[in-house]
Amino acid sequence: MNLTTAIKLTLGIVVAILLFHLSILFKVVPYEITWGGRLTNDFEMYVFETVSVLVNLFLLTLLMIKGKYWNAFMPLRIVNILLWAFGALFALNTVGNVLAKTSFEKTFAIITLALSFLICYIQIKTGKHHLETKS
Repeated sequence: MNLTTAIKLTLGIVVAILLFHLSILFKVVPYEITWGGRLTNDFEMYVFETVSVLVNLFLLTLLMIKGKYWNAFMPLRIVNILLWAFGALFALNTVGNVLAKTSFEKTFAIITLALSFLICYIQIKTGKHHLETKS
């Protein structure tokens, strides 16, 4: 897989995740089947889903910068550090999804694992490309 394909695939997954969280926020999808089945009321759902939407929008922004679809408004070193952190976060989230109470959420382990691998792949691939162009 080339770098452009990996970035576009990752962007597509993040957009799908954003749409999923928005559907929870607007009560199209019941929140009881998300967040490990631990949300107990609408207020908790609104807080968790709003934070999730904002975090995913931030990740989308970082990926758009990394893919050179948007001009960098922050140093690329910071973008790289944050993307590595997201890769690790998705790896941990995979464990959380495997341990979730609902079968529905357990299936998301596949998506979070894929995101972790894709983000790490993008970081490794751009690191090698960066080194090759410097020498």
